[in-house]
Amino acid sequence: MPFFKMDFHERAIFSLILPPMKIALAQLNYHIGNFESNKEKIIRAIQKAELEQVDLVVFAELAICGYPPLDFLEYPHFISRCLESMEDIATHCKTISAIIGGPAVNPDPKGKNLFNAAFVLSEGKIKQIVSKTLLPTYDVFDEYRWFESNRTFNCIELNGVRIALTVCEDLWNMDEDPLYTFWPMEELIRQQPVLMINIAASPFNYKHNDDRKSILEKNVRQYQLPLIYVNQVGAQTDIIFDGGSVIYDEKANLLKELNYFEEDYFICEFDVAKSKIQIEDSIIVAKNEEVKMQRIHQALTMGIRDYFSKMGFKKAILGLSGGIDSALVLVLAVQALGKENVHAVLMPSEFSSDHSISDSLDLVKNLGCSHEIIAIAPMYNAFIESLKHDFEGLPFNVAEENIQSRIRGTTLMALSNKLGYILLNTSNKSELSVGYGTLYGDMCGGLSVIGDLYKTEIFVLCNYMNSVKEIIPKNIITKPPSAELHPGQLDSDSLPSYTILDTILCSYIEHANGPDQIIAEGFDAALVNRILKMVNMNEWKRFQFAPILRVSPKAFGRGRRMPIVAKYLG
Repeated sequence: MPFFKMDFHERAIFSLILPPMKIALAQLNYHIGNFESNKEKIIRAIQKAELEQVDLVVFAELAICGYPPLDFLEYPHFISRCLESMEDIATHCKTISAIIGGPAVNPDPKGKNLFNAAFVLSEGKIKQIVSKTLLPTYDVFDEYRWFESNRTFNCIELNGVRIALTVCEDLWNMDEDPLYTFWPMEELIRQQPVLMINIAASPFNYKHNDDRKSILEKNVRQYQLPLIYVNQVGAQTDIIFDGGSVIYDEKANLLKELNYFEEDYFICEFDVAKSKIQIEDSIIVAKNEEVKMQRIHQALTMGIRDYFSKMGFKKAILGLSGGIDSALVLVLAVQALGKENVHAVLMPSEFSSDHSISDSLDLVKNLGCSHEIIAIAPMYNAFIESLKHDFEGLPFNVAEENIQSRIRGTTLMALSNKLGYILLNTSNKSELSVGYGTLYGDMCGGLSVIGDLYKTEIFVLCNYMNSVKEIIPKNIITKPPSAELHPGQLDSDSLPSYTILDTILCSYIEHANGPDQIIAEGFDAALVNRILKMVNMNEWKRFQFAPILRVSPKAFGRGRRMPIVAKYLG
């Protein structure tokens, strides 16, 4: 008789002979479409768990193929490889069970071809498939494009234990959203499960983890069941998964939190008779004021490292201007890839200050990476000479400024092509928002490292990184920001202070507030309308920009899809 059907006395007797169920959480870093690598990682974790006499090992959502596979899901060959890999892994689950996320074929011809599913492997085969019901279609997500929504609800049963198995959002309380009419846990709880397991691919942003924990805790309190939640870790181009898999007891006490931004593995014991999870070690909660910058730092370094390793790249190059943005990117690149794999190029012009060069050289010395100096004045003068007929009689303006930026971009791309470096972009979110950058110039690059950080956040992050040991020279952080494209130029000549600018931008971009709402916050109406107009009119530049490592709740790119040709909102 299954345990969940027994009365109190039967449970007490049965518990004397039923040992605790050992469950392993396998938090891994997957590579989209790299079936051999993903399969090898999963099998290795299963074999490790088997040696430790684990009953069940749990992996993340779409672990078999990596998340998000996007339109690879439209290729039958891709789906075949997913299923072949799953069946191969099942042969390693003869004395152990596993839960693994992957796409499952929908047999109903009326719906979409696939489900986003959790595969239950046991006795050497696929024993059960649990499909996802609540498909997210917000921010970076568009799952309804490929997947059908589940409409059947059944718990899984392993070793006589009934488990409510759900996939990511299926455990999230979305009762305020009228789009959803099926609530998986409300259906599953009627079947009297004694444990909840949720597998997820929940991406990082600096606010999301607290929201995620709050939702998980709310579910535990509502259903009064212990919870095992397994997230994946690693960067998939712009989207970064932070891990942080958790275990809660039936009273919503956080028993264990796996590491952030690295692979991790942990075994807990589920006492079937008492419906309780037991662990041996305790958790350490980080100080709140340190968490945001610490995790942004970890996210960006992992984002660089995974982009290079998964693409098969090794070496990075970037332009080092003497400003805080390029300094931060250089430090992150060295920390992610190693000093031997990063090359900095100083490209002074006749408008560059002496301290920009000296500050850059001090930074390079601190980091120990290679560098070179390529003066752009001869190339700039050649351009001006070639264009003197067209420019004759016209004042110096943005055209001459952008020539300098494009010479630098062309120089870096030439070195990238010839020497096999990947160019890292150094533009920040404030600049990208208002179009304060030159397309095919300082907007060049294969990856944008800090394009989701406002300028004010960059100052805070640099000070955080310098808090233990000064890496970035103090003068780089404290001097007024400048593009140095004409004599005495400062960013403040054409932009308000970054404190004001970033507050307005965040209100508009992150919080989707309109001009009236922002003006009501106390900002000058003319300034607000000017800034918002700059944001909207420069969508065409961002459309051509490099992928941006996502660390905020609303990053440019796939999470913020705006029309290029549109009338200004104000």
